[in-house]
Amino acid sequence: MTAPWHRARRILCVRLDSLGDVLMCTPAMRALREAVPGRTLTLLGSPSGAPALPFVPELDDAIAWSAPWTKSAKPAASGAAAPAPIATLAARGFDAAVIFTTYTQSALPAALLCQLAGIPLRLAHCRENPYDLLSDWVPDPEPATLVRHEVQRQLALVQRVGCRSAGLGLSFVPRPADVTAARARLAAAGVDPDRPWILLHPGASAASRRYPAAHWAHVLRLLAQELQLPLVLTGSAEESELVDGIQFASAVPAISLAGRLALGELGAALRLAAVAVTNNTGPAHMAAAVGTPVVDLYALTNPQHTPWNVRSRVLFHDVPCRFCYKSTCPEGHQACLAGIEPRRVVDAVRALLDAARATPAAVAT
Repeated sequence: MTAPWHRARRILCVRLDSLGDVLMCTPAMRALREAVPGRTLTLLGSPSGAPALPFVPELDDAIAWSAPWTKSAKPAASGAAAPAPIATLAARGFDAAVIFTTYTQSALPAALLCQLAGIPLRLAHCRENPYDLLSDWVPDPEPATLVRHEVQRQLALVQRVGCRSAGLGLSFVPRPADVTAARARLAAAGVDPDRPWILLHPGASAASRRYPAAHWAHVLRLLAQELQLPLVLTGSAEESELVDGIQFASAVPAISLAGRLALGELGAALRLAAVAVTNNTGPAHMAAAVGTPVVDLYALTNPQHTPWNVRSRVLFHDVPCRFCYKSTCPEGHQACLAGIEPRRVVDAVRALLDAARATPAAVAT
């Protein structure tokens, strides 16, 4: 390990966007933690990312903060941005900060925050010269010379200070109580958790990453007719109306647990499912972390977030406007998702089920 990083015991990991983004950083966090005995990691994360703490063994603590430069930031009740947690970070006495970003994000606001908090070592990818804001500057090669999976990007970052790990899987470990609760909810809904069933997650935080509701209903009908396995719909409380509408339109006896599963219970349900079908959103990465095969309805908003280190099928309809990085389709047609025929989804589910029966130990990235 490069000096003086080998002396750093208290590390702040900055990842200020969503839960899925935090999970894609967990292999790099593992490398950081394993590099120095007794090292501890604290996540500075968004209100949606920080709740990963109980389920990520690499993390010791988390600080939730809605950074004003992130697209998910929400104003405080007064209408002003939430104050920067400079005093909170300074009081923790961190030895170093690792700032994880996608290549479309600047690390400089977080670097300034960490500098003002007195954190002496600050590592990040950065396209422009950060001068003294970063002690360890890794010039960003993306997208000029290459585009990497998000996991590979973060692993490459920590490798620059000598941190490597043999374990490349994502981390999300449901607690025993979560597994017990998920099993009980499934059994109460008439689903035997020990027999094959399919989990479907129609929601996503960004409208551009939601497969059309009518297509979801068609998928449910085909799955019910052809596979005759229990179908369980999940989603947040805010997505209950979407899920209820899909359930009603499908006219099949699918079960909705939308709004009824805590985060750990959702992770446990994903682990119990034979196959998960999701949009490109947090549960896709949770499924990858718990090892459940996933059909990812992949909006072509960006190329870096496909399921990692798990058997999967990534479905999309290629479009000239691919990789727009927009939360709402700028063309208004959402063709990269709308063009995925429901038949393709059902065939992908069937292929994953068949693969699991034939070679249960095999894993594809």
